[in-house]
Amino acid sequence: MAAGGLASSLPRRWYERRLIPALWPLLPLSWLFAGLAGLRRWLFRCGVLRTQRLPAPVIVVGNLTVGGSGKTPLVLWLVERLREAGWRPGIISGGYGGSGRGEGVHAVAPGSSPALVGDEPLLLARRSGVPVFVGRDRVAAGQALLAAHGECDVIVSDDGLQHYRLQRVVEVVVFDGRGVGNGWLLPAGPLREPLRRLAGVAAVVWNGRREPLVADAARDCPQFDMRLIGQRFVAAGGLAGAPADSCEAASLRACKLYALAGIGDPGRFFCATAGAGAGVRGPSLSRSPSLHGRRPGLCQQRSAADDRERCGKMCADCDRRGLASASRSGYQRPARWR
Repeated sequence: MAAGGLASSLPRRWYERRLIPALWPLLPLSWLFAGLAGLRRWLFRCGVLRTQRLPAPVIVVGNLTVGGSGKTPLVLWLVERLREAGWRPGIISGGYGGSGRGEGVHAVAPGSSPALVGDEPLLLARRSGVPVFVGRDRVAAGQALLAAHGECDVIVSDDGLQHYRLQRVVEVVVFDGRGVGNGWLLPAGPLREPLRRLAGVAAVVWNGRREPLVADAARDCPQFDMRLIGQRFVAAGGLAGAPADSCEAASLRACKLYALAGIGDPGRFFCATAGAGAGVRGPSLSRSPSLHGRRPGLCQQRSAADDRERCGKMCADCDRRGLASASRSGYQRPARWR
């Protein structure tokens, strides 16, 4: 298999629940990655590599696996709970997907460009109502946030579990229903760190069914379950003849909807949309190959070129059908239609 073909199919192969023969050649690289990751963490723990403490306590919400698992909606929920308890939180993020990620630190406003700051930080700024700063360097992002908003007395980091230079008081690790797949580290598997890393975290949160292997590795720390529930479809705008800006899923039961998602586990969105009573009977597209085959006829994995062509046809048909796409947060309103 060509290198490009192998790379594009890796997520699907990682979540086969066993190490398939096609991944065997990657094992030496996984062993090397495990050694380097362990050495790096040991150097931070021993003080050879220096950590930095911010004036406000830091709560990190991250994961051990590559890709999305539900961190962003958990960050939103956590920020809301902190505000109810009298805290004044701020949020920092890496700004993945934004062109400004490698250009220092950026404050994120509700009107910021997602191309600059990334779509997840923009969603956090719009939904949370608290200051949001992004930057590859989490320490610099935290310092900039506190300099601009001295009222903040706690920082929540969306991702950054492996950003050891930033000292933290609490670490929360999120897993979705895919668990850890075959259980191997990158690039033969989806893990960034071995499961024994869970011994030092404050809590594990499950966004889906619990995987026994992970649950056992985290047996000494509290484990909680979270559930994302979509109740309404919110119009992204531009659909002629739309009856309202938002509606209940059940009111779309008679419609034929197309579904489109680019989140970590798109199958969760497809199943939730169909299960909510919306008429998802059209083809669905996902750029995440790990879900291929989970629900035959619902999720179709294609190349980027195929996706562009198919999306064009889907959008052209939207005068009589809806196009449902997943919000990156899934928090209260995880579906948008247009």
